[in-house]
Amino acid sequence: MAEVVDDARRERFESLAVTLIEPLRRYLARRADPTTADDVLAETLLVCWRRLEELPGDPLPWAYRVAANCLANARRGVRRQERLAAKVAVVDPPASVVPGPGDTEAPDLDAALAALRDEDAELLRLWAWEQLTPAEIAEVLDITPNAASIRLHRAREKLRAELGARKGDRPAGHEESDEGSRS
Repeated sequence: MAEVVDDARRERFESLAVTLIEPLRRYLARRADPTTADDVLAETLLVCWRRLEELPGDPLPWAYRVAANCLANARRGVRRQERLAAKVAVVDPPASVVPGPGDTEAPDLDAALAALRDEDAELLRLWAWEQLTPAEIAEVLDITPNAASIRLHRAREKLRAELGARKGDRPAGHEESDEGSRS
């Protein structure tokens, strides 16, 4: 016999999904190719449906954490596929290599973020792109709000230094001087 879905539960989920879909879609689009992003979005919404009674009052940071976990699972699957493809490639190499997700319109920023630790880059993305507060970031990353604030501050400093290095700027206090040198 088919399971009858409670109408009130369905209505609650549908109203919640309307508020979650676009922020989650943007979050995932910045981190994965379109196909993976769509798959992970569907998986995230499925988890939200299954755990509807457990959702906090502000479900978006919680949903970001679920999406991050689902994306990590998808990436693990891709790595398994790549390992298998590497084994097969030895026998019959592919004719061409397909590039990964497209670059953004800010190559310096992309390069600077890529140079950071993954954890620092993710903190900055959550803060800048998803516009989360440190308390919300803490919920997404399952850390304390104080730790999120400290890590965010440090990550911003690292990004600033990395962008400065790419422009050829020297950090303050590191100017070279001829004073006091014997020539």
